[in-house]
Amino acid sequence: MKLAFGSPALDAASRLMTPFMLMFGAYVVVHGHDSPGGGFQGGVIIAACIILVRLVRGRAGGWMLAPERALAFACAGLGIFIGVGLLGPIFGGNFLDYSALPLLLEAPKARAAGSMAIEIGVAVTVTGVLSLIFDALVEARDDG
Repeated sequence: MKLAFGSPALDAASRLMTPFMLMFGAYVVVHGHDSPGGGFQGGVIIAACIILVRLVRGRAGGWMLAPERALAFACAGLGIFIGVGLLGPIFGGNFLDYSALPLLLEAPKARAAGSMAIEIGVAVTVTGVLSLIFDALVEARDDG
């Protein structure tokens, strides 16, 4: 999608909604281990925000998440997930056993910190993958 799809009204609406969408996506990620939501849902909201801006403004809108960067996001999030998960067996626990993490915290707080790291990793991965899917669908449409 090389050209913008939007109009001045759509551009104004997307500029108004974007910070609230990003803030709500971050809220869903942060509170996902205590309430409904989490990394997947928050990542989808953040990716939807990026896709909305791309739909309205096109590639020249400044919110282009290049495919290389989106792939780096997806891999980094997966690395966070696997890294936190493997810290458990390294320090004498099970995979994804957050109480075994080498943190100077009590076990419940260490579990909360580990869960938060996992949620952030999932959110980063989902954001990158959905951006890649959007780019692939747009490129297929532009080529065809």
